[in-house]
Amino acid sequence: MPAKTGKSRPDVGGIGISNPQRVIDSHSGATKLQLAQYYFAVGEWLVPQLAGRPLSIVRAPDGVEGDSFFQRHCGRLKMPHMKVLPKSLDPEHARLIQADSVTAVVEAAQMGTVEFHTWNAHSDRIDRPDRVVFDLDPDPELPWEKMVEATGLTLDLLDSLGLRAFIKTSGGRGMHVVVPIDRRSSWDCVNEFARGVTVRLAKESPERIVAKMGPKNRIGKIFVDYLRNQRGASTVAAYSARARPGLPVSMPVRRDELDSLGAANRWTILNAHERLDALEHDPWADYGSTRQSLSSRLLASLGSRE
Repeated sequence: MPAKTGKSRPDVGGIGISNPQRVIDSHSGATKLQLAQYYFAVGEWLVPQLAGRPLSIVRAPDGVEGDSFFQRHCGRLKMPHMKVLPKSLDPEHARLIQADSVTAVVEAAQMGTVEFHTWNAHSDRIDRPDRVVFDLDPDPELPWEKMVEATGLTLDLLDSLGLRAFIKTSGGRGMHVVVPIDRRSSWDCVNEFARGVTVRLAKESPERIVAKMGPKNRIGKIFVDYLRNQRGASTVAAYSARARPGLPVSMPVRRDELDSLGAANRWTILNAHERLDALEHDPWADYGSTRQSLSSRLLASLGSRE
């Protein structure tokens, strides 16, 4: 939806955008206004991914080629539509924030935010995570086919455990595999499970997958990052832009689309609408209705207690 014209601050969803024509990505020529317009346009897709969850934002006030800042609180930023959470949720740090509306999202973009990351739990039960996330992080030199293989292996293992998973591009080089779960398990349990999956994958496919982080450990391989499943950790939200050249977007996809994706940064803020307009069905339509748990029997069968 085009912004309303104004004297110097075009209105996007009720938020005035300062310096609207400032280019924030020289690779694509995308402006600050275009980023704000993108977020307003995908609000119905993005906000359900953010609402109710503690939020971390990545700000790049000078564009994606400049310095970026990762923060979990408002600080001195003027974001009155951003919900500030109780201090008790994270007593040792500044109060966490939460974006429950597209207005809060656009407001954050006005303040230089490019990326939106969320916790694996909702703020009303912050000690009971409701998903497990695996971030498949490849050696940059690997061809895309290797990422497709590793994603397929991860999905196959989860299938064998009786767990349904959903996938999305990272907007960078890799893929994210997301497993929704009931809010019954502790952070320790979820982290134990996630680590167990990665260790199993590395044992069964040592030529493709590694269970240790670090560039030197994933030469010619893919690290299935399970470390996103700790309290306080966060993952870029579906439909969020990334502060990278081209302003790519993290995009949900179907499993049968894996082979044809070609890259994890295929969609950007400038062409994501083509994907969304052409969708006949939401790839994650069943996410919210998926009910599954991490039982002690499942953990034992995985061998994560070894």
